[in-house]
Amino acid sequence: MTEQLSGRDRDFFTLVSRAGFINPFSDERIELELKIAGLSPAASREDRTKGLVDVLSARIAELEEAEKANITLYAGEDRRIMEKVFLVELFYQFKDKFDELIKNQIESSTVSAKIPFYNEILAAMTHRGFEEEAFKRYFALAFQIRRAFYFIDRSLVGNSPSMRMLRWSLWNNVFTHNIDLYDRYLRKRMEDFSTLLLGETGTGKGAAAQAIGRSGFIPLDRRRKIFVESFTQSFISLNLSQFPETLIESALFGHKKGAFTGAVEDYQGVFDRCSPYGAILLDEIGEVSYPIQIKLLQVLQERIFSPVGSQKQSRFHGRVIAATNRSKEEIRGKTGFRDDFYYRLCSDIIIVPPLRKRIQENPKELDLLLSKTVERLIGQPSPELVEMIRGVIDSQLQPDYPWPGNVRELEQCTRRVLLKGVYTGEFEFKEVELDRKLINGIEKGSIDAASLVSGYCYLLYQRYQTFEEVARRTALDRRTVKKYIQDWSPEPDDKADANESMILQTPNGIDNKDNN
Repeated sequence: MTEQLSGRDRDFFTLVSRAGFINPFSDERIELELKIAGLSPAASREDRTKGLVDVLSARIAELEEAEKANITLYAGEDRRIMEKVFLVELFYQFKDKFDELIKNQIESSTVSAKIPFYNEILAAMTHRGFEEEAFKRYFALAFQIRRAFYFIDRSLVGNSPSMRMLRWSLWNNVFTHNIDLYDRYLRKRMEDFSTLLLGETGTGKGAAAQAIGRSGFIPLDRRRKIFVESFTQSFISLNLSQFPETLIESALFGHKKGAFTGAVEDYQGVFDRCSPYGAILLDEIGEVSYPIQIKLLQVLQERIFSPVGSQKQSRFHGRVIAATNRSKEEIRGKTGFRDDFYYRLCSDIIIVPPLRKRIQENPKELDLLLSKTVERLIGQPSPELVEMIRGVIDSQLQPDYPWPGNVRELEQCTRRVLLKGVYTGEFEFKEVELDRKLINGIEKGSIDAASLVSGYCYLLYQRYQTFEEVARRTALDRRTVKKYIQDWSPEPDDKADANESMILQTPNGIDNKDNN
């Protein structure tokens, strides 16, 4: 006999099924958890999770008592709802064991780790009416979901709005905006969705890429009670800027022995070494030449490539993640990407925010990052050291210090303060990072019009080296331009006059300023 959910149960379990299958880093997820658990908006993530699990367990216990806690008893929409509900129940029941499996796999590295709770979770899912084939699929999906949350949440520290947006974007990059549709249609097709990460040097693009690369779907081997591959093998990173132009093609596609001088043996490139369930990060993609872009385009479009010196075609099954510290405008410019390459590469574009923006949005972000950095360096939390380092930063750096090296600079700042007790910043950023300082002032609303104009004049002066050219481009009087530039630095005075004198003198020494 087919059971039907009561109106009360259908409403409640529909909320649970929605909460369990939407982006955990979304505002909607938080709202649903609060509603299910009956908590106030001030509740922490831990309180929301515990509240949801407690209420869900109590409602499923009611079904158990009525002997209705099995999906085979339901049909149609009620069955679809209860399948998701029981998967949510089992996910939270085994959440801690999933985390232990992730840690064990990291320690085991290349060898796929045994699943100690395999029989236990199989029995639990069978008890809820899932057949073995469904168990195989849903268990692998549950492990993928937990891995994605683990790496996105733990690898990317910060609570600023831009960091919350980054985590939200990474999750959608792995599972799309609808995990139900992902499960039914796209689990085995994600290789066709390439990703472009944009962000300044040192912002953490590598960590973001690794979170994607380690979160792909990996099938379950039922006979051996392991996953068919270790997720630690599913991500490969290649920094293209470290190779001369003549060797980039070999690094990507490999080469055959004798293909060129120095090719003394066959070599597998990254596309050959990448797992079918993994991803490749091509870092500094913004610097590659048009010929390399054309060859990469063939891989993205046709999924095939040939090693240098070989006519044999190989197939690539993984995902491509590309990263660059150049802006979107720069990579679309004359010295950037070909249009066809750009459009094929950017199925998704994700911005990794600079540290100055994160601190501007949430000043506590700096303390959180310092805490995590100190803990990683010394192996344990230390509020004492964090307070000491923060004190040095506050006393020796300006409040609007732009952190030109981003998170990477903050890590080195921490090390330097621990070693020497001082950190005075990277002052060479004054000229090259002035544009960032101006943007920071605009975003914070802390810069006046005169400073904005004078800063712009100084930037133009650094590029063109003459007051005359700056005056022409800004439509300002030359003397006004000179004054504005000297507001930022007194040094350009003599330098400018000397440069202009040389530029504006004729060969016989007659000054032609008035004729220009």
